[in-house]
Amino acid sequence: MTALLSRPGRVAAAFSPAHIGRAATLALHDELALAPKPGLVSFEDTGSHDDMDAHTFMRSLLALRSYFTHMAELGAAFAPFDALERSGIEAEARMLAATGGINTHRGAIFMLGLLCAAAGATQADGLALSADHWRAALQQHWGAALQARCARASVLSGGRAARQYGLRSASEEAALGLPVLFECAVPAWRAAQARGLSGQRLQLQVFFQIMAELDDCNIAHRGGLEGLAFARTEAQRFLMNGGATRTEALTDAREIHAAFVARRLSPGGCADTLSAVCLLHRLGALG
Repeated sequence: MTALLSRPGRVAAAFSPAHIGRAATLALHDELALAPKPGLVSFEDTGSHDDMDAHTFMRSLLALRSYFTHMAELGAAFAPFDALERSGIEAEARMLAATGGINTHRGAIFMLGLLCAAAGATQADGLALSADHWRAALQQHWGAALQARCARASVLSGGRAARQYGLRSASEEAALGLPVLFECAVPAWRAAQARGLSGQRLQLQVFFQIMAELDDCNIAHRGGLEGLAFARTEAQRFLMNGGATRTEALTDAREIHAAFVARRLSPGGCADTLSAVCLLHRLGALG
């Protein structure tokens, strides 16, 4: 952590770009380490995937370390959106080189990259790195560009699924200031902490809250609207039955994981959002 001198009336920047980048990399590791996690790769198994495992994800996140730091630097300089986008494209190429062409973190490159830039901008604006300031910086500095980006027709599977089924795409979610992250995952994290949850159970509770809310286009790509409805129903059932506070919560989550694997469902958008809230937590933005 690096404290920087501030002008009178401004809050000193608490985190250097390198610290922000390191926190983003660790947040990706937090998401990977969580298990059971319906349909997704963890250190326990490969979930609904035949072409990747935890080692693939580790190679990918290590290849992205410098990217997150660079995005925080760009954000602190209030760089235009096209500079952020170029950095993301370069990072995606490094990811694919590290994984042999497998898409492990494309969504996280977009989402966590934007958050690293917004963290840098928040501090450059002289503001404390709270969740509210973080979201405001994203919308103030790049909101218009993100809105314009929504007009592009995505060639990616998630974007195509969003158009086909009338869902909110990752681009639209970002243009709205990441509402599922800031209006669902952040309150869910705080509520879980207030209930005494921590570690695996806290993250599991938040993950299911995200899955009950998010238009996860990765699920829709694999399972259509039926698959998305199944995922939401399972998430809501888990939460209504008491969530991660129950003794049997982990057993229940493993059964849901097995059902997702049987249907080949993979909630990658939920995983990205969990990584994002882990990043906010690691940088002290959740109180």
